[in-house]
Parts: sequence; C-alpha cells; structure tokens
Amino acid sequence: MARPRLLKTFSFRLALLYVVLFAASVSALLAFVYWNTARFMARQTDQTLEAEIDGLKEQFERRGFAGLLEVVSERSRDARESYYLVTDPARRPLAGNLSSWPAEARQDGMWIDFEIEFAGPGAPGRHPVRAREFVIRGPLNLVLGYLLVGRDIDARRKIENMITGALYWAGAMTLGLGLVGGIVMSRNMVRRLEAINRTSRQIMGGDFSRRVPLTGSGDELDQLAADLNAMLDQIERLMQAMQNVTNNIAHDLRSPLNRLRARIEVTLMRPPDANEFKRVLEETVIEADGLLATFNALLDIARIESAAESHMAVLDPTPLVRDIADLYEPACEAKGHRFGVEISDGLNIEANRELLSRALSNLLDNAVKYTEPGGEIGLSLKGLASGEVEIAVTDTGPGIPPLDRERVLQRFVRLSNSVGKPGSGLGLSLVAAVARLHRACLALDERGGDRTGLRARLVFPAPGSKSRFGTPRAAS
Repeated sequence: MARPRLLKTFSFRLALLYVVLFAASVSALLAFVYWNTARFMARQTDQTLEAEIDGLKEQFERRGFAGLLEVVSERSRDARESYYLVTDPARRPLAGNLSSWPAEARQDGMWIDFEIEFAGPGAPGRHPVRAREFVIRGPLNLVLGYLLVGRDIDARRKIENMITGALYWAGAMTLGLGLVGGIVMSRNMVRRLEAINRTSRQIMGGDFSRRVPLTGSGDELDQLAADLNAMLDQIERLMQAMQNVTNNIAHDLRSPLNRLRARIEVTLMRPPDANEFKRVLEETVIEADGLLATFNALLDIARIESAAESHMAVLDPTPLVRDIADLYEPACEAKGHRFGVEISDGLNIEANRELLSRALSNLLDNAVKYTEPGGEIGLSLKGLASGEVEIAVTDTGPGIPPLDRERVLQRFVRLSNSVGKPGSGLGLSLVAAVARLHRACLALDERGGDRTGLRARLVFPAPGSKSRFGTPRAAS
C-alpha cells in the first residue's frame, strides 16, 4: 500500500526531522537530569553509610570490641532502614539485625550490594540493600572480626524507577505530540501550496484572471502569494498590451497598406507615364517611411519595456535639458511659438540619458505639433521639496480632456484634435514606457487654472530612494 501523499511532502519530512532532533534533545536533557538525580541520591546514601561507620569506629576506639557489640545491638533494635552485622574472624554473627553474612553479595571495592527478604510493615518482599564492610583490628593488627553496615535502598530504587518511567512517557509524548503537530503543520502547508498549484493549473488552462488566494496572515506564504499575484497582474497587462498592439497594428496599418496597394494598382492600370510613375513612387516612399516609423516606434517601446536597470546611472539632467532646449528653440521660432526655459542646477537623478532624451523629444514634438502659431511652449527642470526632480513641458495647445488622459498613454490612441496631423499615436506610449523604466511619475494636467493647454510632468525619485510611484498616471 502506497504511503499517503502527506507523508511524501517536504514539509512533513522537515517537520519529522525537527521532531526527531527535538526529541533527541529532550531525551538527552532528561537523561542528564535523571543521571544527576540518581547520582545525587546514591552519593547521599553512601555518605550516610560512611558517616555511620565512622561513628562506629569511634565507638570501637573508645569502648573496645565489647562496647562496639553493645552499640550495634542497641542500634539494631531501633533500626528502620539500616542493617548491622558484627562477626568474628570466621564471619559467625555476634551482633546486629542480620542473621548471617549475605552469601549472594556483590562486592564492588568496599561497597556490597545484596537483597534481603523484608517482612516488616510497609512494603514486604525482597529489598535491595547497599552496605559497606569494615575490618575490626585489635592490637598487633590482629583481626578481631568484621563489621557490615547497610541501608535499605528500596525507596531510592522506586524513585529512580518513577523518574525513568516519567522520562519514557515524556519522550513518548514529545514524539507523539511532535508527530501530530508535524502532520497538522504539513496539512496546512500542503493546503496553501495546493491553492498555489491549483491557481497555476487554472492559469495554464487559459483562465488568466485567476489569482492565488491570500489568508491575511502576512507570513512568508502570503508574501509569496502576493508577489505571484503581482507577477500575474504584470503578465496579464503585458499580454493584454500585446493583444492590443496586435489588434491596433492590424487595424491602423491596414489602411496605409491598402492605400499603397491601391495607388500602385491604379498607376499600373494607367498608360505608362514617367512623370506619373515618379510622383506615385515618391508618395509610396513617404507612406512606407511612415509605416517604418510606426514599426520602429513599436520596437523602441518594446526595447524600453524590456530594458534592465543596469543601464541606469546617476547623472545631472541639467546639460541634457539645456541641449534639448537648444535643439527645439529654432523649431519653435520657425512655427511662431514663444519658447521659455527654466532650468535649475545641482540636481541628480538615476536615469538612462538616451531614453530620457527620447522621452523629452517626444513631449516637445507634441507641444510643437499641437500648439497654434503665436502660442507658448515651456521646458522646465526643478527640484521638489520632497527631494524628487521634476521635468515639465507645457504648451497652450488644445490640451487633453481629463477622461482621455489615461487612454492616450496606450498605443495607437489619437484624439479627435489629431486629425490631419502626422503621427501614429505612439509618442506618449513611449514616454510612459520610459517613465515606468525610471520608476518615475508621468502626470498630464492643465497648463494653468483656466483648464487650457497641457502640462506634461516627469517626476523622478531621488537617487537611491525607493520610488513612491507605481505605473505612470495622468493627473486629472
């Protein structure tokens, strides 16, 4: 029969290993406690016997052999857990409460262990006795007899047995409770991991809206589930964006391609005319350049979104913004725009110079394109009180309605005021991609309080700080 699935899990094996180590530690600790307790009680018994023998030796030295027999006889009458025996050199009993020298005694140096049949009150039966032998010597080192002093250690053995039994039970309960706890913990772990696996299978089955459930405990598995959900959200957004790009490409590029084909087909149907062919080819080249620009913009956005943070470096944006201002000032003057620049020095941001330049160029291109002659365009760089750095492009054009400010950040989105103006609707999408890469905030709002014009702001976090911004947003 196969083992239950729970027993094959890593969490159960880990819990079992912990239980074994914990049980071994507890057993070692309890064994140490038992060994010290038993050793203390045995040492106490031995010290009592040694003290009693020393006392009897003093009696022998003071009162002689006869006095010793008298003392032993007196103590034997009141003995409870003590045993005495005095014998002659042939080990024949002379005094004491033992009838004979124990034949089955096991001698360990000066210590003797044996058992006696106890018939007194309390606990009849055979009791273990620990005793010590003392040789009684007289003048000229002559052996007068032997003295045996013992003590009943039945109570001590019972206590040791009780401690041993308690240790066994404690070890068994520790192991049992540990196993139960391991099973409970493993079942909880398996249940939560199964929720992650189930969600993964549902997503692999095509349901991309599924997310890993959170328990609200805030532990490692909850954090893992939250990170997985964030990853799934990002994957879903990327897949949705890919689908939108595909749909937009199919929709927005179909018309230019159809025009190309129709223009060439109509030209071929006409009588040969070199001038007409040249004109049509020039228009076709212009149309193809527009298509190539659209594809290049899409590739640039994809490249920016997949760029790694290793391309970033801490830099001073002041020279870059000044170069951009110098580049666009003639274009603004040629269109009849008033161009204002306000740049602060001594600022630092973590950015990719090339991509930042591309984003600012897109914002200024839109400002020049949509601002009527005689309007105003502004470029500013300043530090904020929070330590962040803001780069803003303002214009007096038609602006963007509040309801459309999130939508214009998507690919191929063009508003009604863009009719008749060149472009593919990818400029702000590229700026939004650059903002995401830089963990910056892209905010679109009015230029002034009269709800006219547009102010596009890129707010960058201070170098080394964690951005407080999520995805680029449009301020309303």
